[in-house]
Amino acid sequence: MTIKLTIPGMACSACANNITNAVKAVDAYAIVEADTKTKLVNVETQASESTIKEALIAAGYPPS
Repeated sequence: MTIKLTIPGMACSACANNITNAVKAVDAYAIVEADTKTKLVNVETQASESTIKEALIAAGYPPS
């Protein structure tokens, strides 16, 4: 399933890496595309949307 999220706190490539790592901690096979300009993150994952959101909140990048 593909989950599309807006992450207002994502400002740079380091933020994008942290977001990717947070998602991969929940689903090691997830495909994460993060665009720092638009603040959009697309996650292709088998995990539930709530699990992904909880991982991002725990990492300090709550989706809006």
